[in-house]
Order: sequence, then structure tokens, then C-alpha cells
Amino acid sequence: MEAATAQARPATGLRRTRRLADRIGDRGLNVVTALAAILSVLIVAGIAWQVIDKALPSIRHFGIAFVWHDVWNPVTDVYGAREYLIGTLVTSFGAVLIAAPLSIAIGLFLSELAPPAIRGPIGSLVDMLAAVPSVVIGLWGIYVLGPFVFHNIEPWLHSWFGFIPIFGTPSSAGVFMAMLVLAIMATPIISSVCRELFVNVPKDVQEAAYGIGATRWEMVRGVIFPQVRGGIIAAIILGLGRALGEAIAVTQVIGNGFPLHLNVFGTGVTLASQLANQYSSALTPLHVTSLLYLGLILLVVTFITNLAAQLIVRRFDRLLRG
Repeated sequence: MEAATAQARPATGLRRTRRLADRIGDRGLNVVTALAAILSVLIVAGIAWQVIDKALPSIRHFGIAFVWHDVWNPVTDVYGAREYLIGTLVTSFGAVLIAAPLSIAIGLFLSELAPPAIRGPIGSLVDMLAAVPSVVIGLWGIYVLGPFVFHNIEPWLHSWFGFIPIFGTPSSAGVFMAMLVLAIMATPIISSVCRELFVNVPKDVQEAAYGIGATRWEMVRGVIFPQVRGGIIAAIILGLGRALGEAIAVTQVIGNGFPLHLNVFGTGVTLASQLANQYSSALTPLHVTSLLYLGLILLVVTFITNLAAQLIVRRFDRLLRG
């Protein structure tokens, strides 16, 4: 009888602790974050629309042939982007080839090998490098790195690999200098992301590898890298995006030579450096719109790069889960 009475008795709920302000806060948080996401998309769309709109006269005049046309002559109002596009891809991918292994090594050292006493200071110094203005890095490249590379590294590469056409006559300013400067600017971004990825690998998985007799290198190769390889690819492509859009530092050290030669020690030019060089002194309206056409190409290349990063990361995530 008592059991039946207990079942029939209405259950007393927990005391309500959520206030009206909490409910409003939840709704407000959803609204603010959604508006922030929408605003970021609108900003990107607005930038793309303005660039396309301003470049439209050049797009109509030259068409898609502008991308592979190799003449840039403001006197005759004939323009083409091929040399600048090639220069951008060569310098950016060359910089990533230098920065990626260096950044991964820095991330591994700070997460796995460095003593705790120096891990923090070195990590902070590496991160601080990303805050150095690009014009300062360019000046350092002109007065410090350039002479050192010209007198030491380029002659050594030329003496050992001069039979390869890309290692031709040394020069104090050129594509190779631009690669080094861009690598310096991309390294903090890639190494910071890699360090966070390595630190967040579960410790029990690492200890299990040690437990079955793996060495530190075997643990890194067989446990850490497979866990974070998608993130590493994304970090490298993030650094590539940093290198693609750099203008000032590249303009200071690349020599602004046209056309681009096979010798990486020679001078060259990129999409961003050409914009920085000529936009303020453009001679004709078609010249201005052609420069904006270069900006549009750079924007498209950047979008493609980021899309490729997303696809690669998703593919690696599916392989890891599968």
C-alpha cells in the first residue's frame, strides 16, 4: 500500500537554478557567434566583389589570356600575368620547402626534446618572430642576410650544383633571397601549429609505444606523425598562404627583374610585389585595372590553396578514423 502511494505521489523536481539572464545569455551567444560568422563571410565576399568589379575592364579587354600572356608594357598598354604568377608560385613553394622541415623540427624539439626551463622562452621567441613587421624583415634581408648569402651560401651552392641551371651566377638580390625571407616569415606560423599538434597527442598512446620497446624516433614516426599528419599539412598550407600574399619584404629583396629567369639566384617578380611597385604610379586606367586583375589572380590562388588544405585535412581525418 505504501509502495503504491509512493508511486502515485508526484515527483518533486530539482530546484530551478537557471535564471532568465542565463536563458537570454544562451540566446545572445548563439546570435552573436552566428552574426560573427556571417559577417566574416560577407567581408570576404565584399572584398572579392570589389576586386572583380574594379578589374572588370581589364578582364573584358584581355580575357582569360591575360593569365598566360608574358608581356607587361605600360607604354603600349599591353599586359599579361604569366611572369608574375610563375614568380609567386616559385618563391612561395620554395619558401615552404625550406620552412616546412625547419618548422616541424622546431615543433618536435619544443614539444618532445627541450628541457622545461628553455621550452617556454624559445617558444615565445619563435612566436614573437611572427610579430616582426615585414618591412623590418625585408631591411634585415637587404643589409644582413643578403650579403651573407651572396658571399657564402650562393657560391657554395654554385660550386657544388652549378651543373643544374637553377644554381647559376650568385646575386645579392633575387628569387633565392625572397625564398629565404618568406621562409623566415612562414616558419613561426607553421612551427606554432605543429607544436600544439604534437603536445595534444595523447600521452597514453606515446607511453604505450615506449612500453613495447619503441625508441623516441620510432614513437615520433609511428605514433605522433600518423596522429597529426592532416594538421601538419594544414599548417604547411597556412604558411604557404602567408608566403603567397607577402608584398613588401619580397619587393625589397627580389630585385624586381623581368622576365623571370631559370636561375633562382637571379632577380624576379611576384604578383604582390608588382602591385606594391606600380599601383601608386599607374599610367592609364587600363594599367590600374590590370594591376587589380593581378590582385584577383592572387586572390583566386589563395582560395584554391585554402580549399586544398581543407580537402587534404578531411581526407587524412577519414583515413585516421577508418
